[in-house]
Amino acid sequence: MSRPIVKQAFTVTAVTAMAFALASCTRAVDATSADGTASNTAASCVDTSGDSIKIGFINSLSGTMAISETTVNQSLHMAADEINAAGGVLGKQLEISEEDGASEPATFAERSQRLIQQECVAAVFGGWTSASRKAMLPVFEGNNSLLFYPVQYEGMESSPNIFYTGATTNQQIIPALDYLRENGLNRLFLVGSDYVFPRTANSIIKDYAEANGMEIVGEDYAPLGSTDFTTIANRMRDSNADAVFNTLNGDSNVAFFRQYNSLGFNADTLPVMSVSIAEEEVGGIGTANIEGQLVAWDYYQTIDTPENEAFVENFKDLYGQDKVTSDPMEAAYTSLYLWKEMVEKADSFDVAAIQAAADGTTFDAPEGTVVVDGDNHHISKTPRIGRIRPDGLIDTIWETDSPVDPDPYLSSYDWAKTTAATS
Repeated sequence: MSRPIVKQAFTVTAVTAMAFALASCTRAVDATSADGTASNTAASCVDTSGDSIKIGFINSLSGTMAISETTVNQSLHMAADEINAAGGVLGKQLEISEEDGASEPATFAERSQRLIQQECVAAVFGGWTSASRKAMLPVFEGNNSLLFYPVQYEGMESSPNIFYTGATTNQQIIPALDYLRENGLNRLFLVGSDYVFPRTANSIIKDYAEANGMEIVGEDYAPLGSTDFTTIANRMRDSNADAVFNTLNGDSNVAFFRQYNSLGFNADTLPVMSVSIAEEEVGGIGTANIEGQLVAWDYYQTIDTPENEAFVENFKDLYGQDKVTSDPMEAAYTSLYLWKEMVEKADSFDVAAIQAAADGTTFDAPEGTVVVDGDNHHISKTPRIGRIRPDGLIDTIWETDSPVDPDPYLSSYDWAKTTAATS
């Protein structure tokens, strides 16, 4: 059941100061023992004595990111309902405590602290922007609790207290660049929201471009939630780019594509490759404004598998036949099932036991079978390039032959050594 948000025991200022003081430590921190599990001994208040177990959902249900995160929250609830209907986890029903991150990193830090220390949840599921994740990271490490983060991101991070079920860089951004290069689109204009994900992603893109004979002809950022893209669009127009690589997030994409279209551009004259626009965002942007454009994800509603057919049907039955499914919400849905599998493999809700059991945990997800890497807490995924259809759905036009193992630090790419060393 959902619980109302109550007055917080920690102030935003205090928690934010703690969060951002520690958030610069992006590799697995010192709270890791020789076997890779957390050695933090923070006391847990999780109650496993009854016939239910509490878990937490934290998503932006208000603010600029609500356009994206609301359906993530819905898919988490759907997964919890399915799991409860099938008997729960270790025979216990899931009881949901829920918080609104309100599109603010400070709020994510504060309310995740509340979920852990006051609601006593066994694990938390949610977050979207990398700023929200980095704000929460020290909270989860300091409390030795678990966060399941469902969104593609810039990589260069791993934590014993976070499981990353969205794509890391070698499962999204690099395949997108490979596709553009293979199709002769070598002059790129970079546009993104002004926070950690776009800036780190674009640093990686520039290193890739230099190593692969591509050229970056422009790079611009807008504040998260910005609606004025006049100057950026004019620079883009004057850059003589072959394509735009778009790392804008949230409802800024609505304003960007309207300005892009007002200059007479379309998917044929100046294609845009986006990495944060999925089926849900297409509706908000307006299909007419984005038809034919390219996206890079690991899941689309149109994937033809029995698991996805059931996933889409169940979601529409719950939330309406006009609703669409998308990569982040599928990754969130998958994350709850992966936690269930880890708990049952460990036969325990204990954090250290789950960490020890994580490696090799599998789930037949709507996107295909995924496998947890116990060393870096990411999962194998199949990169797919998609094209937006006139009806707003997305067709796969390119994909890898098999799932790609996660490489969050790009250690297998010689050209990325400088980026990895400075992150």
